[in-house]
Amino acid sequence: MHPVRRRWAAALLLLPLLSGCFAARDGSPYDAGAGAGGGRLRVALAFPPAERFSPYGADATLLSRLGVTEELTRLDGNGDAGPALAESWTRESARRWVFTLREARFQDGTDVTPAAVAGALTHAGRADPLPAALTGVTLSAEAVDERRVRITTGAADSALPLRLSSPSLAILSPKAYRTKAGTPKAGGGTAGGGTAGREAAVDPAGTATGPFTLAKTTGATRATLHRFDDYWGGLAHASGIDVRFIADGTARTNALRSGEVDIAEAVPVSQAATLDRPTLREVPTARTTALFLNTRSGPFADPAVRAAARQAVDAAALAEDVYEGHADTGRGLFGPALTWAAGERPRLSGRPAAARADHTSVTLATYDNRPELPEVAQVLQQQLRTAGFSVRLEVREYSRLESDALAGKFDAVVAARNTMLDTGDPVSYLADDFTCDGGYNLAGVCDKAVDRAVAEAGAQADAAARHRAALAAQTAVLRTDGVVPLVHQRILHGVGASVRGVILDPYERTLVGTGTRR
Repeated sequence: MHPVRRRWAAALLLLPLLSGCFAARDGSPYDAGAGAGGGRLRVALAFPPAERFSPYGADATLLSRLGVTEELTRLDGNGDAGPALAESWTRESARRWVFTLREARFQDGTDVTPAAVAGALTHAGRADPLPAALTGVTLSAEAVDERRVRITTGAADSALPLRLSSPSLAILSPKAYRTKAGTPKAGGGTAGGGTAGREAAVDPAGTATGPFTLAKTTGATRATLHRFDDYWGGLAHASGIDVRFIADGTARTNALRSGEVDIAEAVPVSQAATLDRPTLREVPTARTTALFLNTRSGPFADPAVRAAARQAVDAAALAEDVYEGHADTGRGLFGPALTWAAGERPRLSGRPAAARADHTSVTLATYDNRPELPEVAQVLQQQLRTAGFSVRLEVREYSRLESDALAGKFDAVVAARNTMLDTGDPVSYLADDFTCDGGYNLAGVCDKAVDRAVAEAGAQADAAARHRAALAAQTAVLRTDGVVPLVHQRILHGVGASVRGVILDPYERTLVGTGTRR
């Protein structure tokens, strides 16, 4: 899913390279195949823009998936930070880094300069809400010379290159940033935790650096993208992209099957058998579907009642029946797609004993943009009822659910989360989702042991040590019973027979690139 407050950054991940994948010209993995390009692509996405394509919230990954925006760095297939708009970088000291920019142009024809990059990062630091990649972080950026920008952090940050790969830290031209009075703001200065005041809306249309430029939007239903012919990575095969936002998974699949679209993301498991095998792409991801229990108010504020709900859940049945084998039973917050977490089973002794449910009334909510979630919620409703709970189910479209879920208006929420979506740092994910100050804390977890474990993990600079500490922090989170892991997902994409070069990204940041064509 694509939340308002996105997870932030640090540490190195080791994701397995996808078999049958190759490096596109922009460095992304894509499926093999040859074919002529030049035509427009028709793409159906599950999540409509929720914030007028602001790069600072839920829409950041929409822009990156469609090849509109780029960052200074990008995650490669192993989860390491690789070059993007920055072609190289060096660490001057514990808090200072220098990034050397490649020669590139913004889609408005201006050059990507160190001053423009510094300005973009400064504006991100003034956004309200703050991008999760900058939550709890203070950094400043300044031009060094014609090609280099220096970034200084308030505290030592060994994984800054990973942090800067976050889609919410896309680099846009100065034209994208306007004050409420309509005049550009000056670039440079402090980003993250600054006191410069709120930023007005940011317009990525024609101001980004990717191979496609956002030309037109029709509310939350359609978007038109044109090829950016001066893209630094070379001319894209497709001349443009026509995007439809279709929340209903069956409707997305039908649009592919009828030839209305060339690519349909997130095909429901229930629809997989209706597509020819060559049309289906199964992508192992770092996405975990979980049950989040409201620890701040309502029945699940009682740890013993949370324990009763946790004991009622049969996650294996969900993986086998709802996902029909296209998912793995949830063992923790981090799935088997992450090699450092594969095979780890948290030791969870010492949790509170379960109370009797005694017909305790709870409201369970989920969203239908990911088509399996309502069915998962229905199965959980039955499992909880069997355990003695009285359960009311509420299903909405994601953009209509998120704010209420974050405000704690439901007793429980079923949600799917790519734990490595933004920067590939498990510690940042844990901090944003499960600490007292977290920006995307669906369960409302506020526990001293969790905060302490996450802080200890965040202090680890060595990648292996950081991973070990993240697993220890995961155990602290699971002991609260605020979250019950259900399944680790594989995403199914529907791709037309004539389409080549669709990007298979375990982080779900990219879908279309320069090599995508039909």
